[in-house]
Amino acid sequence: MLNKMRKTSVALAMAGYMTLLTTAPAPAAMVDSMMSNNQTELKNQRDVEIEKIQRALENKLVQEKLKAYGLTDEEVKEKLSKMNDQQIHMLAQASDKVLAGGDAIGFTIGVLIIVLLVIVILKLLNKEIIIR
Repeated sequence: MLNKMRKTSVALAMAGYMTLLTTAPAPAAMVDSMMSNNQTELKNQRDVEIEKIQRALENKLVQEKLKAYGLTDEEVKEKLSKMNDQQIHMLAQASDKVLAGGDAIGFTIGVLIIVLLVIVILKLLNKEIIIR
């Protein structure tokens, strides 16, 4: 009976230790306040979308296409400044797709990592790799 009581007290002590003493502290951070003026928020959103479009315009592929259509950098900036908010938003969404495309180097690195993982897994399973 003493042995059973000792096991129970050890189990309760461990449960108490696990719940009370090993809890992680909660992370805290400053929170941005909301803007009181709706126009300022729309202006900031427009600025963010214009920055997104300009990053896409810095892409070599996009620059080559624009030059193929006969547009200079100044003409593109002029047309961008004349666009309304809806057109800017639509162009920013399209530029997200351009920026997400990546390049062939990233794809090649991904394929090499997958091949290396397959080789490691096969070696761990004691399988032979024969290349003819």
